[in-house]
Amino acid sequence: MKDFSKYQGIIPAFYACYDRDGAVSGPAVRALAKYLLDKGVKGLYVGGSSGECIYQSVAERKATLENVMAEVGGRLTVIAHVACNNTADSRELAAHAESLGVDAIAAIPPIYFHLPPKAIAKYWNDISDAAPNTDFVIYNIPQLAGVALSAPLLQEMLKNPRVIGVKNSSMPVQDIQMWRDEGAFVFNGPDEQLLSGLAAGAGGGIGGTYAAMPELFLEILRCFQAGELDKGREVQNECCRIIYKMCSAQGNMYAVIKEIIRLQNGPDVGGVRAPLLGLEDADQPVVVQAHEMIQAAIAKYC
Repeated sequence: MKDFSKYQGIIPAFYACYDRDGAVSGPAVRALAKYLLDKGVKGLYVGGSSGECIYQSVAERKATLENVMAEVGGRLTVIAHVACNNTADSRELAAHAESLGVDAIAAIPPIYFHLPPKAIAKYWNDISDAAPNTDFVIYNIPQLAGVALSAPLLQEMLKNPRVIGVKNSSMPVQDIQMWRDEGAFVFNGPDEQLLSGLAAGAGGGIGGTYAAMPELFLEILRCFQAGELDKGREVQNECCRIIYKMCSAQGNMYAVIKEIIRLQNGPDVGGVRAPLLGLEDADQPVVVQAHEMIQAAIAKYC
């Protein structure tokens, strides 16, 4: 039986890191990786939605992963999302990730065209074949990808011995139980329901807001493991309120988070790439309020 211990914990989704000219910045990538290592997280999920993957070139995504691995490889679990909207580029990123020694690769289904399950399975297996010595994680995010994982498709994918589980970002918590019943390791995706996801059987969490407040999500996990569910609910509810506040800005949520990290004396990792909207002047009060909410919650619960 496979040992999933390296995947059990809080794994922040890694943000795209840019310099002042909007180019991917190796030093900023390393600084953010070190910042999160020092926070005590289990690992990093690199090149996914939070990494603005669909707006980056293959070369940029390789450069980001290379800098992450140079900084924290061997010290944190690293899962590299390698999906592109064509098989060839995805396979290139998969082979590159394996050459760097990542713990796992992951992929969303192909987007835009609505492909049948047989085509999706072939796409995922073709990617996995390019990294034959590396675990593979299915990324289920139907609200953005336009296609949802099903039990029959998961059953087909689990015939591939490299497929270990699902990063489940669908909103129904029930899905976690379904994938667990099929024998998959499941990462909870929606940050707003980490506690519920753990209760449903998720073995860990990968989240787009974790890096803004890792202390709070680490506390939710600790509360669940210790059976302190009343406190866990309190912390989860406060995380939800903070997320709602961050999402109330006109600028993209990741632009808000990157500014919050700067206010926390974390690294400057730039803004977001168009067509994502950057921060507007009117967003600054939202940033400050969310930052203050995070600091108050850490002082209260951690």
